Amino acid sequence: MHFRRTAAAVLGLAVAASGAAAQDSKGLLVAIYKSGTQQYFIDQAQGFTDEATARGYEARTINVELDSNLAVSAVSDAIAAGAKGIAITVPDQSLGPAIAKAAADANVPLVATDDAIQDEGGNPVPFVGFNGTDMGTKVGQSAAELLKSSGWLDSGDYGVLVVEVSTLSVCMDRTTAEREQLRAVGVTDDKLITVPYDGTTDVALTAAGPVITANSGINNFVVVGCNDEGVLGVVNALRNASYEPASVIAVGLGAYEACRPWKEGIDTGFRSALYLSGVDVGKAAADALIDHIENGTPLPPETVANTTMVTPENWEATMPCG
Repeated sequence: MHFRRTAAAVLGLAVAASGAAAQDSKGLLVAIYKSGTQQYFIDQAQGFTDEATARGYEARTINVELDSNLAVSAVSDAIAAGAKGIAITVPDQSLGPAIAKAAADANVPLVATDDAIQDEGGNPVPFVGFNGTDMGTKVGQSAAELLKSSGWLDSGDYGVLVVEVSTLSVCMDRTTAEREQLRAVGVTDDKLITVPYDGTTDVALTAAGPVITANSGINNFVVVGCNDEGVLGVVNALRNASYEPASVIAVGLGAYEACRPWKEGIDTGFRSALYLSGVDVGKAAADALIDHIENGTPLPPETVANTTMVTPENWEATMPCG
């Protein structure tokens, strides 16, 4: 019950705060994010809110911080508040059937953002986000090229730290493709070392410490993973273990953490990163819901946003860096 009250309070305050604007709007749209304090989801919430507002709707976003109970409660509370459409990035994909049923029973259109989910019958919920295999392929290709040019392949003195969430299919799509691209240039499976985490920087940092210690005979590391937070956590762990940036090839996925040291001119293990625009995903989710609400346009089964590889030399021409 604690989580239910919390979600209701968050949504209730948001709706009340809108005042007369809510009365004049076409209706309420709600976006729920599993990690709303991460920069990517902050950007996505902004894109969702800006687009919904521009099209005459009241938009509210809820951060559930990887809490499954709070996510389910947030969906129920959004429905109770009269939401005309819901977008959600779930903290756990197994929540899909329950969330899809709640929305379907209330006749509220639902889209899954970033992490794909299915309903009770195993049918995919309309999805807005990125293609995991494509993202992983691009990250893996960049890491492979950087590894080839480093000379580490010839010496054999390197390891590849792969930061992944084994229970999240979209994460595994990314890291599976990353591994494939690295194998293609000669990386053998004994060089591929898994670092398990939950999608957050702090957990990646904590998990990486013992892994690095257990492989202390390796002098150079490549780091890839599911998102910028995971790669950043491992980069920080390597720094704590006294590895210099020159001994690290880290390729981010998101670029919103990778760009920070680039912007400040700080020496870093981040050599490149795949830029993902959370703003674009938020905007696309709002548009899909509104087009369905207003015109009866079927929710697209899959809406895939574009990605761009950036480096310390070219990122400014492509992306903002908060």
